[in-house]
Amino acid sequence: MAITSTGLNAATNAEYKAPVTTEDKSILSKDDFMTLLLVELQHQDPTEPMDTEKILSQTSQLATLEASENTNQALSDLAASLGTSQQYSTIAAIGKTADLGSNAIGYDEGTTSSFEIYFPQEVASGLVEVLDTNGEIVSTMSIEPNASGVYQFDWDGTLSSGDAAGSGMYYITASYKNPAGEDLTTRMGAYPIESVRFEDGATLVKVGSSYVDLESVVEIY
Repeated sequence: MAITSTGLNAATNAEYKAPVTTEDKSILSKDDFMTLLLVELQHQDPTEPMDTEKILSQTSQLATLEASENTNQALSDLAASLGTSQQYSTIAAIGKTADLGSNAIGYDEGTTSSFEIYFPQEVASGLVEVLDTNGEIVSTMSIEPNASGVYQFDWDGTLSSGDAAGSGMYYITASYKNPAGEDLTTRMGAYPIESVRFEDGATLVKVGSSYVDLESVVEIY
């Protein structure tokens, strides 16, 4: 079976809309607290002025409130900074291999399943192998000579026996030789990271022809 390179980006560019935020009016800020204190002082009875200890107590509360707000703001700024730093540190992973943790495909009887395999070295010859849940090879497809890279394959469900495969889970591996005659193996589910994209707070990495969430990656090496 001939192998053809992939290059289509399966991710879509969703239009970004900034979230609308509203201020919680049920929480007093330090400015609100100061305004209330000044109003209270302005409208106090001159014959019975506000107790000095009460003024000191409220002033102390104001100082505590301001310190608390400043601390919360500092923590928010720190969290935002760490989030941005973690996002951009992912850029260093470009060129490394991302392992998605599985080489399984779900096959529906009577259909054709498409999948991609990454070949780290040039292919001289080889076979793509479809295994059942018992680990037995139930179908193979020949690989023509090709350069290293990610290639797409289509399996129509035909088993080596000539029968049609039933619906279920199947696993994809490949055995091949490089031009030097060395025996090599690879599998579906591990691809080089080609680029990184940040979208709606998520970090997406391009593996094969698709972008996947970084959280879907179990290992980078």
